[in-house]
Amino acid sequence: MRAVFVDANDTLAAVTERLVRTDDPTVTINRNPQVKSEELPAVLGGAEIAIIDHTHLPTALARQCQGLKHVVFLGTGARSYMNPEELATLGISVHIIKGYGDTAVAECAFALMWASAKGFARMDGQMRAGNWLRTDGVQLTGKTLGLIGFGGIAAEVARLASGAGMKVIAWNRSPKSHPGVEFVSLERLMAESHVVSLHLLLNDDTKNFLSRERIGQLRPGVILINTARGAVVDEDAMVEALRSRHIGHAGLDVFTIEPLPVGHVLTTLPNVTLSAHSAFRTPEASDNLIGAALDHCRRIVATGH
Repeated sequence: MRAVFVDANDTLAAVTERLVRTDDPTVTINRNPQVKSEELPAVLGGAEIAIIDHTHLPTALARQCQGLKHVVFLGTGARSYMNPEELATLGISVHIIKGYGDTAVAECAFALMWASAKGFARMDGQMRAGNWLRTDGVQLTGKTLGLIGFGGIAAEVARLASGAGMKVIAWNRSPKSHPGVEFVSLERLMAESHVVSLHLLLNDDTKNFLSRERIGQLRPGVILINTARGAVVDEDAMVEALRSRHIGHAGLDVFTIEPLPVGHVLTTLPNVTLSAHSAFRTPEASDNLIGAALDHCRRIVATGH
């Protein structure tokens, strides 16, 4: 049985080469992070396992991938790139990887929160252009952070925020408890939180979860942080709220369309801090990610599923 890493960047390719074992199934690394979806049948060349980082795999194209039985997706957001249920009807199983970058993503969310509160990105840009721009920041100590969705990443954000002197409240779709975190209704969270950070998996139930109506329920001037998936927010409604300053600032690592198109409206707003879907990109997280992907491949070879 053979696996192909279809869209490896230099960093993940090097990690894969370092972590693969001599007794592992053959793993071919395609060092082209910009591979096009229509190239996948040729890139896979009949391999049974596709390791995919960010390339779209439409169901119609998967039918052309002779021999493909398993997709190991590097992360949890496979639904942004393929339809697992449709692939299952073709006999293709999709495997995801959880927890590999909880600390890395939490630190990014925390950094975006502080950068948004202090206006660093705007000041940095203006100073590089020769303008001495000084802005008033938001003091976060003593403020309330609301976490929407509570898994491993949110738990790490809660740890960091509690250490910084913030009150942490959370809402989750199923009942949970966590030391130092008060679980509340969604309505109360949105009304009371000075900062709201999104930590939801993207699926049919969570697409546009932060709708126009729910954005309207947020505390005026709120800082919104999204390191989950762009599509969990109604982007048009968010842009309107940013323009009206109902959302005081947004720190965004994820977007509805990625890469973010040149001239996208979010790049024109002064009260937005952007990062390029890079929250999980740390050496530690990369090792965890590729290690888990190889474990999937080993299990598939050993058990067939």
